[in-house]
Amino acid sequence: MEEYNDLYKQQVIELIVNIQRNEFQVAITPEEQPDLQNVPDFYQKGKGNFWLAITGNTVIGTIALLDIGNNQGALRKMFVSKDYRGRVHGVGQALLDKLLEWAKQKGVSEIYLGTTEKFIAAHRFYEKNGFRQVDVGLLPVRFPRMDVDVRFYRFDGER
Repeated sequence: MEEYNDLYKQQVIELIVNIQRNEFQVAITPEEQPDLQNVPDFYQKGKGNFWLAITGNTVIGTIALLDIGNNQGALRKMFVSKDYRGRVHGVGQALLDKLLEWAKQKGVSEIYLGTTEKFIAAHRFYEKNGFRQVDVGLLPVRFPRMDVDVRFYRFDGER
């Protein structure tokens, strides 16, 4: 795992948009995701950060923590290349572990995330790692909601 740098910008965009559009039929473009156009200014500030899983010189996974204030964060942009998913590779787990370790060190006490109904395996993964489903009405005011997100989770440090 390593922190994001712009050398990998195009690979990050291609990985994320390919998974969104081609695997899960989420009709979204890179232009509709301005955070991907400027990762350092969007994620790498305050208690936030953005990490990459890389093999060779290829980005195979991403995860971000967005600082939303009040010692709260939003888990964003968790994507793993299809060929590297699952317990055998452990890429998703390593990315999440890195984010949770960082959050703990930075004093982030609650992490929220939003996802679509389509990401069934992701729901199980988050729940296995201590995230609990919450009603949309319990989300922090500064939580960035995406139109496609209909299922929400909260992590409070307990796995």
